[in-house]
Amino acid sequence: MVAQLLALAIEKGVMVTCAESCTGGMVAAALTDLPGSSAMLDRGFVTYTNAAKVEMLGVSEATLEAHGAVSEEVAREMAQGALKHSDAQLAVSITGIAGPGGSDFKPEGRVCFGLASGDRVNVETRDFGPLGRDAVRAAARDHALTLLLEGMRALP
Repeated sequence: MVAQLLALAIEKGVMVTCAESCTGGMVAAALTDLPGSSAMLDRGFVTYTNAAKVEMLGVSEATLEAHGAVSEEVAREMAQGALKHSDAQLAVSITGIAGPGGSDFKPEGRVCFGLASGDRVNVETRDFGPLGRDAVRAAARDHALTLLLEGMRALP
């Protein structure tokens, strides 16, 4: 999947950025597994704390307070902030509860994603379930890579 993403990025002249919370840089790591990945990845943001989301990405404190870090609203602002603070044309964001833990309202395995390009941002929530921390993080990484590939294919 990353090889396809790299080939498309080079073909289209598009750079990618990622804003990660619960995956802690796993998407950026996957994107740099191939030689030549500097033609695709501009930078990655690991914003594990709310303060980091605010300082590095410009996520609104009001949004965090109203919706919590694990929300589509925060995923939207993370993706927008990653675009704004990079030279990329396509951004993915991830914020979720890898576990253990969670609550009835926000259970373990819930992950919110954002995909931004230009003025467009799509957000979605996936409930991977209580698979365990490592499995939730891996599933979130893989889903983010799929979103990037779909987003890259949709760009002119």
